Amino acid sequence: MVAAGHGAGRRLLLLRLPHVLRLRAPVGARGLLGRGVDGPLLTERTGAAALLTLNRPEKRNALSIDLRERLAEALQRLGSDVDVAAVGLTGAGSAFCSGMDVTQFGGDRPHKQRLVDSSERCFSALARCPKPTVALVNGPALAGGFALALVCDVRVAAPSARFGFPELGRHIPPAYAAAVRALGPGLAADLCLSGRVLDAEEALGTGVVSRIGGREALDEVAAAPPAATAEVKRRILLHGAGAGWLQLMEEEGRVLRAALLDPAARQSSAP
Repeated sequence: MVAAGHGAGRRLLLLRLPHVLRLRAPVGARGLLGRGVDGPLLTERTGAAALLTLNRPEKRNALSIDLRERLAEALQRLGSDVDVAAVGLTGAGSAFCSGMDVTQFGGDRPHKQRLVDSSERCFSALARCPKPTVALVNGPALAGGFALALVCDVRVAAPSARFGFPELGRHIPPAYAAAVRALGPGLAADLCLSGRVLDAEEALGTGVVSRIGGREALDEVAAAPPAATAEVKRRILLHGAGAGWLQLMEEEGRVLRAALLDPAARQSSAP
């Protein structure tokens, strides 16, 4: 009887175990994105703060088509979630984001179209997110990764962070629209025309980031009175999403197609 009792208890535990595991699974592992914890984008919810983690550390969190599409979807869903007061963005491993995944630049016309469309959708979703966004730059943020951080409302750097547009050396025009929106015309022109890379201290001194720190910056924004931060974000969107900004983004989209997807255009732009 004792053995039978133990067997019944074991069977009951096994029946309940998947449910227990589902309850304990991170938000990013299910529900919001419907993906496993090993997917390219993770979501963590702590109180009113949502943290999105670019999860391709083996590729230095390069922005693949799939990752850009998932990031756009996550931002749209979090933007409409009344329980979310702030959204953070960081990278897994030692890098924040190394930019576009250049291994995906080939392929047929439909693939190339998806490449460009996913990029435009991702950056547009971040720029238009109605929640305050905080870039927690844990390591190098380069090329499109730097642009991703620049589109966020607040940027915080770890001591190991670096920032810049090295793609200029590959004849690819940097994201001036994101840079000028966040940094103003002088510094934006400097970084876009030189391709120089800043360390965390220089980024702090020039205003690329507002502080050296980490997760506490996201928690502070999420803990602030939500009605007040929502009004501040509304003003940020009004200031940053005017016709000039949208036109510049559209123009950069056209240049991106030519620079990345059209070999003839790349050759003609070479010095």
